[in-house]
Amino acid sequence: MDKNTPQPAKKTPGAAQQFTAFTPYAPAPSEEYMSPAQIAHFQQILEDWRGELMAEVDRTVQHMQMENVNYSDPNDRASLETDMGLELRARDRERKLIRKITQALDRIKTGEYGYCESCGVEIGLRRLEARPTATLCIDCKTLEEKREKQMAQD
Repeated sequence: MDKNTPQPAKKTPGAAQQFTAFTPYAPAPSEEYMSPAQIAHFQQILEDWRGELMAEVDRTVQHMQMENVNYSDPNDRASLETDMGLELRARDRERKLIRKITQALDRIKTGEYGYCESCGVEIGLRRLEARPTATLCIDCKTLEEKREKQMAQD
């Protein structure tokens, strides 16, 4: 297996927000941006990450089915409802993230992955490894955040 082939996924313990650990991509000196090997690397990252999030969703559903207990003590009931509420909010954030991952995988299929949707320049390998769902280059993202900050202050 050469250094540009996606390595087998290594599961990262901890929060589901963490995506699978991976070996950073090392492009060859003359390799074109978003070559087939790079595309395969990012597709593997995105699919592994989506799989981890989906496993968390399944775990939550099973947990909620098993926790269908009616406590007579109001404090126990309130505690259980609070815990379930927090878990459901986390799953809702993950649901939105799964949608972004699916959109990124769709961009891979259409050949748009890795390019800024605003200006069309390369997003960059390291930025995509840090945020595989990125749709904007760092310059466009910085401008967007500045505009959002200005709008919030008005």
